[in-house]
Amino acid sequence: MCGITGFVDFTPASEEREVLIDTMTATMHRRGPDDQRTWLDRHVALGVRRLSVVDLVGGVQPMVAQRPGEPPVTLAYTGEVFNCDELRAELRSHGHTFTTSSDTEVVLASYLQWGAACAERLLGMFAFAVWDGRTDEVHLIRDRFGIYPMYYTEVPGGFVFGSALMALLKHPAVEPVVDTEGLRAIVDFVKAPENGIFAGVKEVRGGTIVRFGRNGLSVTTYWAPPARPHEDDLDTTVGTVRELLEDSVRRQLHSDVPLGVFLSGGLDSSALLALAARHNGGETLRTYSIDFAGHDKNFTPDEVRSTPDYPFVARMVEHLGTDHTRVVVSPEELMDPEVRREVLLARDIPTSLGDLDTSYLLLARRFRQDCTVALGGEGADELFGGYHWFLEDRFVDAQALPWLEFGRQMAGKNGLRNTGLINQDLVESLGSDEAERDLYATEVAKIERLPGESDVDRKIRTVTYLNLTGYLRIILDRKDRIGMAVSLEGRVPFLDHRLVEYVYNVPWAMKSFDGREKSLLRAAVRDLLPPSVLYRKKAGYPPIDDPGYDRALRAMVTELLADGSAPIQPFLDLGTAKSYLADPTSAASREKVNRFSLEMVLYLNEWLATYDARLAI
Repeated sequence: MCGITGFVDFTPASEEREVLIDTMTATMHRRGPDDQRTWLDRHVALGVRRLSVVDLVGGVQPMVAQRPGEPPVTLAYTGEVFNCDELRAELRSHGHTFTTSSDTEVVLASYLQWGAACAERLLGMFAFAVWDGRTDEVHLIRDRFGIYPMYYTEVPGGFVFGSALMALLKHPAVEPVVDTEGLRAIVDFVKAPENGIFAGVKEVRGGTIVRFGRNGLSVTTYWAPPARPHEDDLDTTVGTVRELLEDSVRRQLHSDVPLGVFLSGGLDSSALLALAARHNGGETLRTYSIDFAGHDKNFTPDEVRSTPDYPFVARMVEHLGTDHTRVVVSPEELMDPEVRREVLLARDIPTSLGDLDTSYLLLARRFRQDCTVALGGEGADELFGGYHWFLEDRFVDAQALPWLEFGRQMAGKNGLRNTGLINQDLVESLGSDEAERDLYATEVAKIERLPGESDVDRKIRTVTYLNLTGYLRIILDRKDRIGMAVSLEGRVPFLDHRLVEYVYNVPWAMKSFDGREKSLLRAAVRDLLPPSVLYRKKAGYPPIDDPGYDRALRAMVTELLADGSAPIQPFLDLGTAKSYLADPTSAASREKVNRFSLEMVLYLNEWLATYDARLAI
């Protein structure tokens, strides 16, 4: 894992280029605490902050290849490629030689052999930039699911890109301006995969290649979820899922630094842990879980979480004998201004997730004291159908982004109430309802279909596609940004594209054959887990239920309202805010405002001040 950045400039070179690339690269010191290097040529500058995970000595970047009589080809790379051994052997058969054991060198040789089409051969998670001096072009290539971030923008005479928005904002031609589309993405979660939040900034969509050169910009897709007939019976399907998942976990255990597993006591993380234990060479695995002080008495069941995590975590620790760390946090730790600020700087944009982010940061921070690499269960719900919106017709048939429809229909702490304290004229001006309908139609039109597909399978394919290309981005973005705030590399074995392509095409009748969520995954790991964990009902990442946390949030918002110089003041619905703070238990208050509403205005205010961001709406 690294942070990469750079720019292309076809105007006459300035003397400040070296200082500029150093400054842009330095913004990502947490993404790569082990090394910083840059490379400059006539029209290009590349920078890399390195987190050393594989071949700690040999994987130095940017990495340059130059054949006799030709200009250099240079790679700035972040990620892990898990079929390195096979690719290295194949490339040797084509005459390539290697001086390191790093996957970086394999990726560079793959580009030299196959060009940008090398992306189709890579099994893993990656985002990289290749400057090809032979054509004066830069290629940005992102893995199929967008596990690692990559942003870019065109500027006069050139092009700027990087793993983090802050790196781009250090370039003098990129300004922190947020237009209607960007603000809509922030406060209403209506975000196209290519939207980079700041005006003119784009995000490289998963499975695409962005090329920029003297002839301008082009974007091509090299992967999208493919529709294929599924001809295996149920037993064969269960066996194939197990085989593919086991191979993915085995490959992703490879690391030259300590590795551990996030454990929630749910089906996904427990399955990964059990498979990892089978392939870890007999060594005791480290596991980590989050919990809250007093959670045993404060926990309140709801539509998303019927049970607290820790009893199931403890059962898995007992079952497999892991070296477990239970990270218990208090409301005071979650409200620590420095922790909240660290989350903001990691994310680069405001978020309403609040304690879901700060608790994850504290968990990752403790994890990083022992390990540099973490396995997690992200992607399983999107792939195997674990969310409510796969299981209930009111969401499946909604013809809306299913996670947003779910949020609109949920009450209490699970309801989507981000904009409850924001001026409603401003909210209306964002046009989120129409934008969501347009985005839904645009994305659904991209889905490859099978002739003769049943109505149920057609609907589930739609929901699955939207989750893999939309909601999964929210989950992965949180995982990457919060993890990299403490230099922790996150790996996601469920997002091996071979497994995804197979399960994506399994009929819904097989995916739900036992009448529950994730039937297929449960069957594939039935022999590995204790019954209490195997049959545990799906539970989301836990929020803190301590009422003291909500009191602290209200106190912060009260203080914000009293600060006439606060940047958020012109954008607040002061009447609703004062009414809610006076009686947060009233029916009127609960309909419009919840914890998400409070977190959004607090983070939006700090973001406007910290980033000197300007709203152009």
